[in-house]
Amino acid sequence: MSALTRAEVNKFIACITALLLAFTVTACGSGAGGSPGGSGSASSKQVEKGKPGDYKIPKFRDSVFHEENAQGNAEAKVDTSEASSGYISVLVNSDARIKVQVLKDKDTYTYDAAQGKPQIYPLQCGNGNYTVKVMKNVEGNSYYELYACQVDVKLKDKFQPFTRPGQYADYNKKSDCVKVAREMAEQSSSESDFISKVYDYVCKNVTYDYDLASTVESGYIPEPDKILKSGKGICFDYASLAASMLRSQGIPTKIIFGYVAPDDLYHAWNMFYTKKHGWVTVEFEAPAKKWSRLDLTFSANGENSEFIGDGSNYQDVYQY
Repeated sequence: MSALTRAEVNKFIACITALLLAFTVTACGSGAGGSPGGSGSASSKQVEKGKPGDYKIPKFRDSVFHEENAQGNAEAKVDTSEASSGYISVLVNSDARIKVQVLKDKDTYTYDAAQGKPQIYPLQCGNGNYTVKVMKNVEGNSYYELYACQVDVKLKDKFQPFTRPGQYADYNKKSDCVKVAREMAEQSSSESDFISKVYDYVCKNVTYDYDLASTVESGYIPEPDKILKSGKGICFDYASLAASMLRSQGIPTKIIFGYVAPDDLYHAWNMFYTKKHGWVTVEFEAPAKKWSRLDLTFSANGENSEFIGDGSNYQDVYQY
């Protein structure tokens, strides 16, 4: 991937952008179809009439570990009391490496659990019965089941897992990235305007960390505020920071892991959800009631469009 000049980067971002594919996610549904009432240009006119401060910021959705509700043992405690809010939380204190598995139907998500700090894991596969397993390392790659439980999930709404902090988007009300996002949201005319501001901010303020990319180990977990302060990161960091900023101000956002053709790069990016039609500043149009790709890594670093294309070269594998 050859580096481009700043002029080429700016032209690339303004004219092509990473948001080239509207993608309806079956698990989350597309909602009621069609455009808003009135003429075909109604949505554009609505955006044009908007002014800073018109975006109504939803109430902050937090993720909390309730130790009094947790079940387990001395080494692992699992709290499923917030399953309807789209997450479970786990607290481990062990002298061995611990992994947490969240399973539903054919989907299995495996996480490395940090010691001594509650970890939040999304219930991203929708309503239904989940199995949660806490696995303790014996030696090498061998683990045994330390604790397991079942949880029947009925979400308050389908966006719950994607509008809260989690292990991969770790923030709270006092986080620096949330404060920055809040300032942007308060000056935004719409949700699309806010998304554009976050997109532009991350593209301009975070550069790719090639040193980290060459040394990163399995189990790496981003710290959004650290990324914000250092101004650099790998694709996982871009996706984590963007998700944290967008979610904190009410925009349902996924962190996606998968492969990008033509070189089958294992990569991380975002998908966000919008409720209204409308053009968003200069850079992209947010389709109504669709999940849309947001690849900040390639956009921020001006990579060749062959890595973005029309979106058909993206293969989603995991969503968080």
